[in-house]
Amino acid sequence: MRYLYHLPLSPSSRKIRLLLAEKRLPFELRVEKVWERRPDYLDLNPAGTVPTLLEDNGLAVPDSGVIAEYLEEAYPDTRLMGRTLAERVEVRRLAAWFDGKFAAEVTDNLLGEKYMKRLMGRGNPDATALRAGYAALGPHLDYVGWLGETRTWLAGAAISLADFAAAAQLSALDYIGEIDWASAPAAKEWYARVKCRPCFRGLLADRVAGMVPPAHYADLDF
Repeated sequence: MRYLYHLPLSPSSRKIRLLLAEKRLPFELRVEKVWERRPDYLDLNPAGTVPTLLEDNGLAVPDSGVIAEYLEEAYPDTRLMGRTLAERVEVRRLAAWFDGKFAAEVTDNLLGEKYMKRLMGRGNPDATALRAGYAALGPHLDYVGWLGETRTWLAGAAISLADFAAAAQLSALDYIGEIDWASAPAAKEWYARVKCRPCFRGLLADRVAGMVPPAHYADLDF
């Protein structure tokens, strides 16, 4: 059996869940409390981060970026990184944008402060970080909306890793009620199309102890 070590609201973990499901690759989830630094887990991923994919042949693939590239090479029947060189560059550029820039400017400051800090027992949210996260969220949603309006999918004509990288970040923030979709109608329209895909069902069924998502979280009609 293929296992994915993850945390439910980790966007990088969610991205890989979406890729696996879109490629129709069966897997089981294993929650990994990374702050515990389990020796057995560190043997699989010395960085001690999630996600880590463990294949049924024993191959351990750490880091969401590495896993995404691995899945594209190992299971090419469903291509999610574009077909031409130019398409693959743009898919990778946007995936890096959401995995890096969006995560650092928005997700780390909102989800990280409001949820991950509490989960790890690291104190209260930092007000300065929260303000920075809220200030950055609007422009990022505007960019998602612009991409959604000017292209069929974020990186072009076909759904790709770029869409799933963006949806992973937004779905985690949406779960904790941090997105005002009324202020970002174009981004909302794109996100509604993504979350209607069968690969999204697992994420929409997620429930985190002590947290109730907004009513629209699992609503395919938004």
